Amino acid sequence: MSRIIAGHFQLQEQIDAARVALNQAGFPDSRISAFFVSQPGQHDLHALGGDRDMSPGAKETPEGVVEGVTVGAAVGAGIGAAATLATGPLGPVVGALLGAHVGSLYSFNKMKEAGEPEDNGENRRQPRHPGMLIAVALGGLDERERALEALHRLGAEHIEEAEGKIANGDWHDFDPLSIPVLVA
Repeated sequence: MSRIIAGHFQLQEQIDAARVALNQAGFPDSRISAFFVSQPGQHDLHALGGDRDMSPGAKETPEGVVEGVTVGAAVGAGIGAAATLATGPLGPVVGALLGAHVGSLYSFNKMKEAGEPEDNGENRRQPRHPGMLIAVALGGLDERERALEALHRLGAEHIEEAEGKIANGDWHDFDPLSIPVLVA
């Protein structure tokens, strides 16, 4: 494992210029890795696609729907039972079904809005930004300053520091879901 400095760019031409600048700063191509980072949720880490087994914002959905269906069915059955004289014996059944449906829809109002942080503070730090990423493995502290200077000079955005292994130009243990540690 080694320290890695990485910077984001929007264009392939910027990555090419950054690779040249890092080479001129003394970093060989074998310690430089450049690739595209997809949007969160589009990293295709699972066989059926996506990044996670369940969306972080949907973890309470099953309980909320069950709660809404139960309350709605009870209220609907009560209203249907009160209207038995007008609707006949099917009134409570139809009322329960209609109440369950309305209750399940109503339960969705408890869901969090897109981009809203989780109550436990889990999503307060920003995930890695999509775009072109160039990373360089460092051999010592003096190399850190040279890498940062080259990336700053070229206008890299979201410069981050990580630990990992870059060999033959490939960042083998890169995790697109990890929260980046940004450097100034």
